[in-house]
This record gives sequence, C-alpha cells and structure tokens, in this order.
Amino acid sequence: MIRLHRLPTAALCLLLAAALVAACSPSTGPLGSPATPEPSADQSLPVASDDATPDLSSPSPAGASPSVTPGASPTGSPAATATPAATPKPTAVPAGSTIVRAYFVLGSFTGNEGLVPVLREVPQTKAVATAAMRALLEGPAAAEMATSPAMYTAIPDGTTLLGVTIKDGVATVDLSKEFESGGGSESMLQRLGQVVYTLTQFATVDGVRFELDGTPTTVFGGEGVMFPPEGRPIVRADFRDQLPAIFVDRPAWGASLGNPGTVSGLANVFEATFRMELRDAANRRLVDRQVMASCGTGCWGTFKVSLSYTVSKAQWGTLRVFDLSAKDGSVENLTEYRVWLTPAG
Repeated sequence: MIRLHRLPTAALCLLLAAALVAACSPSTGPLGSPATPEPSADQSLPVASDDATPDLSSPSPAGASPSVTPGASPTGSPAATATPAATPKPTAVPAGSTIVRAYFVLGSFTGNEGLVPVLREVPQTKAVATAAMRALLEGPAAAEMATSPAMYTAIPDGTTLLGVTIKDGVATVDLSKEFESGGGSESMLQRLGQVVYTLTQFATVDGVRFELDGTPTTVFGGEGVMFPPEGRPIVRADFRDQLPAIFVDRPAWGASLGNPGTVSGLANVFEATFRMELRDAANRRLVDRQVMASCGTGCWGTFKVSLSYTVSKAQWGTLRVFDLSAKDGSVENLTEYRVWLTPAG
C-alpha cells in the first residue's frame, strides 16, 4: 500500500493527476463499465461484399431478359446485340459509390409472387442504412417495372423517411404516416417485409422497430395489423409468407452472377428439391440441375450452389428456379431473375 504522507509534494501531485486521468478513462473495474452509447445514425455499417453490378461502360446488350414460357425448350438463334469492345467486369464497390440493396415485390404467373432484392449504387456514405431506405422509397426502376411479370412496391407514394437509428442490433426507422395508408393486410405485410429485409441486409442489424411521425407503433393501417404481437423487434423470419416458394437472395435481380457464380437463398418445396436453370440471351439452356434445400415440405430450408457456364461474350441472361408438380410434372413456383453473364476467367 502506498503511504501518501511519506511522499514529496511533487510526487503526490503526480499521483493525484494520474488517478484523475484513470478515473476519466473508459474502462471496466470497481467503478463499472462505460455508459451504453445513445442510439446513433447508421455509421460504418458493413456492406455485403459479394454483390456486384454489371459494368456497362462498354457497349453491351440492351433491353430486358427474353420472355420465357414455363417449361419451354430453348430455341432460337443468338440475339442480335452489340458485341462489347471488352468484356465488362462486375464491380463490387465502384469508386465513389456504395452498393446497397432494396427489396421489392416480383409478380408471378404461377401464384408465386414475393420479395426480391435489387441493387442500387448510391454516393459513398457511412449512412448506408439511410441510403438503402431512400433507395427503397424511390421504388422500382423503369426496367424492373417493365419486366414480365412486373416488379412493384407495396409502399404508398408520398411515404418519406424521417430518420434511422441503430442500437444493439436493432434499427429504428421513422417513416411518415403515409406508410400505413391504403391497401389491405397483405399489402401491409408486404411493405413491412420490404423495410425489414432492406434494413437487415447489414450484418449489425438483426431486427427493426417502426415509428410513424416519431411515434413508436406496432399497429398499422385501418385494419389494425398488429406486428409483431409480442412487441419485440421485427425480424426476417416474420415474413416467410411474403417470400416466393423458392427465394433467391443472391444474386440480386439484375446483378452480375459471376462465373462461376454462387446462388443462395431459402426454399419451402415438396421434399426440399427443385430445379435451377440458367439461360443465355438467346434463351439457350446453359445449366440445368436439381437442387436440394436443407428442409422442405412445410419447412423453410437454405440452399447454396455454385454455377459454372460457358458464354462467348458478356450478356444478359435468365436464372430460373422452379418446382415440378408431383401430380403431372408441370412447372410451378417459377421465379425468374435477370442476371449479367460473363465468360469464365
């Protein structure tokens, strides 16, 4: 033990000064841990590194993916499109930009509509969750709405973002009252799912709480949709009914697939098996394989596969996932993704 009365005055002053500095420094010990930080704007959130947008700086095929009839055989000749001067390469993080995801609703001709991710390039920012929400509120792009079936958003026009804060893995998003206007319970669940999936794309966000004009709420719309009933943060698993039966989360719709490319997501299909096809711009089948999810027939399972393919030049193609009816073998639960294909290497 230090006996202070035996120390010279100068030494005593030094010891007291050191003690004051230590007391003011953040640490743990007898005095406890530092106070928990207040909720803050979304700063320095990690952004997914495996999303890539096509580099279309060179001349490239234009237009949307070819219309594909369920179960049709690949026919036709190569599409008459411009040959790129150089093979475009996917760019994960363009200089001065950040890639974020927004989730919209993709229609279906087989009663299989559901959430789908698209990519957006936004100016470089640390507030990436805010940027992603703003991209979501802007709605689908013209090419996305013109696809067949069309993509749309369940979020009402006029909805504005008033703020996003993140604390302890929970994002609190403040939206204007227009968010809960119009539509029935299904539309309300779709728009809630769009927001939750968009915000939980970031590894540090596990759940979402909602505010409308600054007031916390768990009851939405004229029909009084209460979600979630437990008052806990809303998570992705709450919106499985808003997903297509085979939900591809990577690649995003309109993203670069890579070669080889990874395709991953969730599925709830009979005996956990489904088909995956990749077709080129001329609708020729490049890949056709059976995929098995980790669970099926009433439960959601994960899947992740790697696809290698051969194309002579960069072009738009179509990733198709579908199930075959146990009754007659017809195509059901079909979802088609527009993807950018590139030669291997």
